Amino acid sequence: MADGNGSTSSIVENFGAFFNGWLVRQERFLEQLYSAEKFKAAREQVLLFYSPPWLTSFEKAQLWVGGFKPFILFKILTNSVTELTPEQEQAIERVKCETRKEERELTQASAAIQESLAALPLLNLVRCCGRAVDGEELELESAMRKLKEDMLRALESADKLRGSTVRKLLQTLSPVQTVKFLAASAEFQLAVRKWGLQKDQGRAAT
Repeated sequence: MADGNGSTSSIVENFGAFFNGWLVRQERFLEQLYSAEKFKAAREQVLLFYSPPWLTSFEKAQLWVGGFKPFILFKILTNSVTELTPEQEQAIERVKCETRKEERELTQASAAIQESLAALPLLNLVRCCGRAVDGEELELESAMRKLKEDMLRALESADKLRGSTVRKLLQTLSPVQTVKFLAASAEFQLAVRKWGLQKDQGRAAT
């Protein structure tokens, strides 16, 4: 006679593994769709993604290289998932160290881009006033083209870091923990959006 408890345990384990993998695949699929559309637009107007007009002022203030700062994911995880095994904690700590290192490197690259961005109004003024001639005009065009390429490269790297950090965290979590973490991440994003809209509406009313 089959052991009912053993059969139930096997079903829970097998379906749990399937469900966790399914969630990861769904997250990856949505990420790919979002990234494809985002970079299609970014190749046309990359400047927009460093200060998106579709975001609220509060959301823009939280922006890091065209999106959320990956390290915020660890705070969301800490607040939403409390029952972690020692092995999970060690794995998450490794991901945290890797993310912090890459985030720091991208922050430095972004700072250099911001310095170049600050010079753009001056470059445009020189060109509009007709002070740039021959080689100078080509030099300005080349500088602006390089800046946009650097911005697009940084944006792609930042999005890859955001995506890889999420995937690595999901790989360490159980199905139940995964659901809690993804739900908390969505709630956080919606809360930031709602708070930003309220602040902007309040500012417009005064």
